[in-house]
Amino acid sequence: MDVLGYGYEALGEELNRLSKIYPFLQIASIGQSVMGRSLHALRIGHGSKEIHFNAAMHANEWITAPLLMQFVEDLACSYARGTAWQGRNVRRILSEYSLWVVPMVNPDGVELVLSGLPPEEHPFREALVAWNQGSLSFLNWKANIRGVDLNDQFPAHWEEEKLRREHDGPGERDYGGEVPLSEPEAAALARFTEFHDFELVVALHTQGREIYWNYRDYEPEDAETFAHKLALASGYEAVKLTGSDAGYKDWFIQQYRKPGYTVEVGYGVNPLPVETFASLYEELVPILLTALEYERGNVS
Repeated sequence: MDVLGYGYEALGEELNRLSKIYPFLQIASIGQSVMGRSLHALRIGHGSKEIHFNAAMHANEWITAPLLMQFVEDLACSYARGTAWQGRNVRRILSEYSLWVVPMVNPDGVELVLSGLPPEEHPFREALVAWNQGSLSFLNWKANIRGVDLNDQFPAHWEEEKLRREHDGPGERDYGGEVPLSEPEAAALARFTEFHDFELVVALHTQGREIYWNYRDYEPEDAETFAHKLALASGYEAVKLTGSDAGYKDWFIQQYRKPGYTVEVGYGVNPLPVETFASLYEELVPILLTALEYERGNVS
């Protein structure tokens, strides 16, 4: 996999390639971005219990997309060959579970970070420069193309998060929009989640080598125990987070009273260097494999 500049086009090519090699993969679209890019989803496995992983919700954390796609490819390869992966029987796991991934929640934002200021005919070109305080560098941009932070968009005490943030208008980060789910990317992810009966969700972000597992005591009893199991597998730290609302995993926990986790991959400054991909992947695989084996009420 060529990770350098892994944007929307590279993701599309990767999905096409994998679907030809592994015809048991199911590829779908859950909606479109502001700029009309398809929000791709991929399913692997045929079990009745469903798990969901997503990535690249924040634009400058785009490296989570190829990390997740590499995991899918290695999982598919192990399944096709009937081989174990890190001691796991992949065919058994995928006979019990179906994994749905949305590898790039924010394709417009990712393209902005990777390609810089869009061409003159782009409808948001002038606004983007203004929202970016006049800077033509968008490497630090987290938001979608309308300057809305997608992980501040979900209806989980959204009003309190809006008051807490100092950003009252579009910008590179921390602006939650005028109302919850105003952005098509966040709305599509919410609809997709509502359509399924996920046992557990994991949202991949960078950075900090931390796993956030709680939300206002809405989480199930085994959420913390399983978070420590994920942490033990990876060397990450399970962190009880306070003073944060309106995120995807917050909404999922509040809405369904099931475990939701935000995994902050790696350590450093976003965007994390492409050269660290191999080490990031090595850290991440045990977390995702462990998450795939979650059984409600049977965590030890």
